[in-house]
Amino acid sequence: MKVKHLLIAVATVAISQNAFAQYSQDAIRFSGAQTGSTSRIKAIGNANIAVGGDLTSVGGNPAGLGFFTRSEVSLTPEFNMSKVNSSYLTGTNSDKRNDGNFNNASVVFYGKLNKYQGEDKTKGWLSVNFGASFNRTNNFYQNTYYRGDNASSSIADFYSDLGNNALNNGYSLDGYLEGWARDQRLIYLNNDGNYAPATTLGGTQSNTITTTGGQSEYNFSFGANYSNKLYIGAGFGITNIRYNSTSNFMEENNQYISENRDFVSNYVRDQVTRGNGYNGRLGLIYKPVEAVRIGATVTTPTWYNVDDSSFEGLSTTYSGGSKMSAGDTYPASYNLRTPFKVAGGLAVFAGKYGFITGDVEFIDYSSTHISSNDYDVTQDNNDIKRNYKSAVNARFGAEARLVSSFFLRGGYGIQGTPYKTNGTAIKTASGGIGYRFANYYIDATYTHVDNKSVQYPYEIGDLSPNANIRNKTSNLFLTVGLRF
Repeated sequence: MKVKHLLIAVATVAISQNAFAQYSQDAIRFSGAQTGSTSRIKAIGNANIAVGGDLTSVGGNPAGLGFFTRSEVSLTPEFNMSKVNSSYLTGTNSDKRNDGNFNNASVVFYGKLNKYQGEDKTKGWLSVNFGASFNRTNNFYQNTYYRGDNASSSIADFYSDLGNNALNNGYSLDGYLEGWARDQRLIYLNNDGNYAPATTLGGTQSNTITTTGGQSEYNFSFGANYSNKLYIGAGFGITNIRYNSTSNFMEENNQYISENRDFVSNYVRDQVTRGNGYNGRLGLIYKPVEAVRIGATVTTPTWYNVDDSSFEGLSTTYSGGSKMSAGDTYPASYNLRTPFKVAGGLAVFAGKYGFITGDVEFIDYSSTHISSNDYDVTQDNNDIKRNYKSAVNARFGAEARLVSSFFLRGGYGIQGTPYKTNGTAIKTASGGIGYRFANYYIDATYTHVDNKSVQYPYEIGDLSPNANIRNKTSNLFLTVGLRF
């Protein structure tokens, strides 16, 4: 990829506070997938490393499969309600959307190991259980809108910076964003031979962003039980990325150099990303005493093959009906390696009355790596190392049996920020209930996710405008299961 293409990649309509080149931003986004789980585990903050005996173990800690003494299957749909509040310059706005999805489907097959007659049936290898699951591990559905009057800058300042960078490096503007801005008379060459904005200050700016898609994973795992004390397991995952983003940054302003007319300018970006990959995991759970379980899981990087197609276009309509537009599509393929994940957990059981549990997970986002035959990845990998860091995710929860068949659950989770500066953690509060009858069970869970971020529609140094974004998402999950 030429340097000019990299400049275009930087010109993302919703550049997050620490997002730089497009592919480095996407690499971190796709490295943030979370463990898929049943409603029961979601209700306890998604803490699953040391619990065991839940179908979440297929895609979580596979050692937990060793606790099963019967085969089991479950299905989990979800309903998501997202509301995004924003403040930008002089305006405050909000947007929302509701979506339903299929979140989890899991099955485990119990495999009891035969013992010789007279042999102690509680010692040695007692069972090897196999499981398979589908998990939705990341959700990209979100609508964002912000609007305000900008008395300090115009997006034409950004276009003129691109144009001057092209001049300084001996590149032609033709066929690129800065060239389209010149042709649509948003920037001009001044008497000093530099590009300058042809727009006034005080224009009204708005940004409309819609993202859809998600990440999913098919898992195949086994777990074994040794003497009801040590449980070990391993798993393999086949992963998928589906990400779509459409954004339209609009500015209503006045061109005072050659036109002396009002105009409406729209800078549009559409991105379609598809990817497939694979990973593996190892896990164990140890019971030093009957009431205590200690667990650990190591998850390999996910190795993705990613295909990306990004379109950008600029159109300007002047009062009186004159309209100009231009655009182009930039396809690229690259390989993505996400970070290792290491997690540990502790669960303490109070007999049949319930338990409390907690997990801690470590992930080093700066180890994310991109390679490609289509373009020079040096800038992306340098941006990843320079701007991202390691993070700790913490999850806690508890389950209480209120009566013989009814359960109450609650939990809390913190997903650490990958950004070195100005990042904020994603916080999730959860609660749920469960009911067991005969060979069936039903679990219902509510989660509330609170995520704050800052977006820059364009970067021009100290005068870069920013939008404060707060995304609150409420999710409902329902798991229906059968033991057989």
